[in-house]
Amino acid sequence: MRVGADDLAAWVKAFAFTEIVEAPLYRRLVPTRWGPALAASAITHPFVWFLFPWLGEELGASWAATSLVSEVFAVAVEAVFFRRIATIGWRRALLASVFANASSVGLGLLARATLGIV
Repeated sequence: MRVGADDLAAWVKAFAFTEIVEAPLYRRLVPTRWGPALAASAITHPFVWFLFPWLGEELGASWAATSLVSEVFAVAVEAVFFRRIATIGWRRALLASVFANASSVGLGLLARATLGIV
């Protein structure tokens, strides 16, 4: 897996978009401070952006399957993260993670389709 300057630039934009969408949601839904709200996506986003697409390509998986697996990973890791650091229940941690990740994915796809960004 080789990552070039264009890949990094695209990731920075997508990561910033993800943080702009997810961190305020985590602040409200968990609730938590800004640091942990930003940290959750910072932990998972590099894996979702770089590792899973590479693995999907290596395994011959479709974009849809790769995306689904990577988002399940992000939801699970972020739910565990908030369960541990915010000492909230599993249900709340999982629902907050599902909502935040679905929001960033949905708004990201919408922004790409309508505005050509992200």
